[in-house]
Amino acid sequence: MNADATSAADDTGAEPHPQGAGTGRLVLLTTSHRVAPGLLSWPAWQIVRAAERVLCADPDHPQLPYLREAGVTVEIAAPTARELVDYCVPGARTAVVITSAAGESALTDGLARLAGSGRETMPDLELLPGSYDLPGARLLDLVQVMDQIRAECPWSSIRTHRDLAKYAIEEAYELVEAIEEGDRDALREELGDVLLQVVFHARIAQDDPDEPFSVDDVAGTIVEKLLHRHPHVFGAETAETPEDVKAHWLRTKAEEKQRESVTEGIPLAQPGLALAAKLASRVRTAGLDVPTPSGQGIGYELLSLAVRAESEGVDPEAALRAAARTYRDAVVAAEGGAA
Repeated sequence: MNADATSAADDTGAEPHPQGAGTGRLVLLTTSHRVAPGLLSWPAWQIVRAAERVLCADPDHPQLPYLREAGVTVEIAAPTARELVDYCVPGARTAVVITSAAGESALTDGLARLAGSGRETMPDLELLPGSYDLPGARLLDLVQVMDQIRAECPWSSIRTHRDLAKYAIEEAYELVEAIEEGDRDALREELGDVLLQVVFHARIAQDDPDEPFSVDDVAGTIVEKLLHRHPHVFGAETAETPEDVKAHWLRTKAEEKQRESVTEGIPLAQPGLALAAKLASRVRTAGLDVPTPSGQGIGYELLSLAVRAESEGVDPEAALRAAARTYRDAVVAAEGGAA
């Protein structure tokens, strides 16, 4: 479509062109499948109610019931560019084409050819967004894609939580690596891979015959937790410093969990340095006087180093990974020298 002949419109309250002005008007009305049907912008409602013809090639388009309920007559038709131009121009009429999810490439290509020929009197051509995606709307696509994969993929359809457990660990480590290396492209990709694990597990849980839950239940649970643990944001309490926020978090978490020991909830299967640091953090936060155990062997030496690192605000796992990368670089350099 000729960009010079296309006028942009939005939902900021811009008035549609006067009906019958100039040589007619042809509007391609786009909508997002990620927004509930019927939630059209005000300019979109104005134009479909004012147009002489409203057309849609898809008889199952989700907007059609709402347009008909509003008294808008929609023709189920897929006219060519030639037919639409011949309709709009002679009588200076307005036609609206409600586009399908796949778009109307044949129509737009035809309009571009006519406009580009220089021999045609063209109506005003306009692309009008009728609805816009909300932030996070693409998550709906991910859920939909995961539903189809779970139903149709021979591998994915039989996977269990236990089958996927190792992948969650691998993806988490790849995410940490992307963060530590400062690779923005890798960070975006690895965040997606971690998100996939969440959606995949939630989809598996949905099939449980005894205690099913869905991705909406997962999201609802974490939303409730965040609301409860941030009373300074969503409630009447105040927090002026990060320390105040941490105190709120720890207090509400303790009320929720009702734990008998500060060690409860610490996964013992996590890497050893991280486990030691987490235990030391819980001990320090609780104000307990627990001496670091002493004993024979490298394990006790590593434990002591991890406790010391935590007390100094250093993540021992991250520190060791950084040192290991330096070691890797030295190995690569030695290999190059040997060659």
